Amino acid sequence: MAILAPPYRPFSPGFPPLDPARGDGGATIAVTLRYAPLAFLLGLFTPILEIDGRNVPAGWGRVTTPVALGEHHVHVHIPYLLPSRLGAAETTVLALPGKTAELEYRAPLLAFLHGALGPPPQKYPGLVLTVLLLIVAAVLAVCGCAGLLSSAAQDDRPTAAAHSGPPAPDFRYAR
Repeated sequence: MAILAPPYRPFSPGFPPLDPARGDGGATIAVTLRYAPLAFLLGLFTPILEIDGRNVPAGWGRVTTPVALGEHHVHVHIPYLLPSRLGAAETTVLALPGKTAELEYRAPLLAFLHGALGPPPQKYPGLVLTVLLLIVAAVLAVCGCAGLLSSAAQDDRPTAAAHSGPPAPDFRYAR
């Protein structure tokens, strides 16, 4: 007859013995998933949250998951068209008894960048580049509209070739 022993866990001050009344030690990982208002279309996609390779049901906002004590690998990405895994980010977090490990994920503003995952607050990846691209697009749009308006104003002026018949007399220099 075999005796079932608990899993081996070395003793250290950071890992006190498990309390059988609490089961897993009461550790929790909380991940807040966010996207920037400029990337509002990301709201149509549901992010994928994986802890130690297992999918955790998640949506945009705060997701809490009870976990066992120790280190855990956290991975987040957004299923997308191209690329198929937009904003992939991952980190390792240490779950302590009775504590909640807070993480924040920020989706990137540009599809080819990685997301940001770590302790809050995180910054949106690609924010500076996105603002620069928007400024360049706005300047090009203003220049294009100004060019169209100036060319339309030149087309409205009559030209000498447009008149048929004798030229009109010029009375500016008559005495």
